[in-house]
Amino acid sequence: MEILFSTKLTDDQREYLKRKYPAQSFHFFKNMEQAKAFLPTADVLVTYGGDLNRELIQEAKQLKWIMLFSAGMDDMPLKEIEEADIILTNVRGIHKVPMAEYAISMLLQVYRQEKTLVKNENEHKWEKSLRMNEISGKTMLIAGTGAIGQEVARLAKAFRMKTVGVSRSGRKVDYFDENHANTDLKKLLPEADFLVSVMPSTRETYHFYTMEHFKLMPEHAVFLNMGRGDAVGTDVLLEAVRNHEIAHAVLDVFEQEPLPEDSPLWNERNVTLTPHLSGVSPAYMTRALEIFDHNLEAYLRDDQENMQNKIDVSRGY
Repeated sequence: MEILFSTKLTDDQREYLKRKYPAQSFHFFKNMEQAKAFLPTADVLVTYGGDLNRELIQEAKQLKWIMLFSAGMDDMPLKEIEEADIILTNVRGIHKVPMAEYAISMLLQVYRQEKTLVKNENEHKWEKSLRMNEISGKTMLIAGTGAIGQEVARLAKAFRMKTVGVSRSGRKVDYFDENHANTDLKKLLPEADFLVSVMPSTRETYHFYTMEHFKLMPEHAVFLNMGRGDAVGTDVLLEAVRNHEIAHAVLDVFEQEPLPEDSPLWNERNVTLTPHLSGVSPAYMTRALEIFDHNLEAYLRDDQENMQNKIDVSRGY
């Protein structure tokens, strides 16, 4: 079986795979430009996904399984993958530790006035009158109760928060005091001090948040989006912040990335921007390879049911 990588691995990681699976033929490359010559004969492709398009899928005549070393599938040629009956798996869940830490750290920086403190330090300004607040004991509403949402809720419990989750199904999930369907969101918003969005990008979540949602939130509320940038329109979010429907927005994802230099978001005092790095971690590749290793073992023994993170291609998640 030919296993093609268009993702860069270390020498040790390559040697590990070759030693463990000596009967398989591995082809390691740093990018798709180098790897595409091997696509027509590859049985398995390991990729970040952004380097795939419909033409490449059509060239991959023997491809049976794609292992994504990312969680998002915004630009994936899902229709062509479904038509070719290719198994699709991803590394959903490996971002949960860094993203949960990011969420808590960003809420703390808002409540503890860290942007102003850094500014004052740089200006040698001693200002003790800054208004400080505590995130402890607040209510956190998390939209998206998968692995990342659960880890955010688990950390929130260390701050004695009430945790409320909304998801497509509304099923009960660990670390949440309450679980509801997405359709219940509006009635939950008036009690939310924090709204943390980790929703995937699907047809149902495009521009999911409207001005009505922000108007229902308390004026002191903080909205944090580290899921997908197209879950809310930029104009809607700017209006919500400028009209004081919410107190602050923390954004790690945007409708357009990189965020243009002339975007008005850069100049908003009550908006914190980060360049889509909430999931960055030195342990990223190690965790991704653990899932691939598990799935390759299952695939080789024809046990697709036990492959982790199988994607329903028709839904996109």
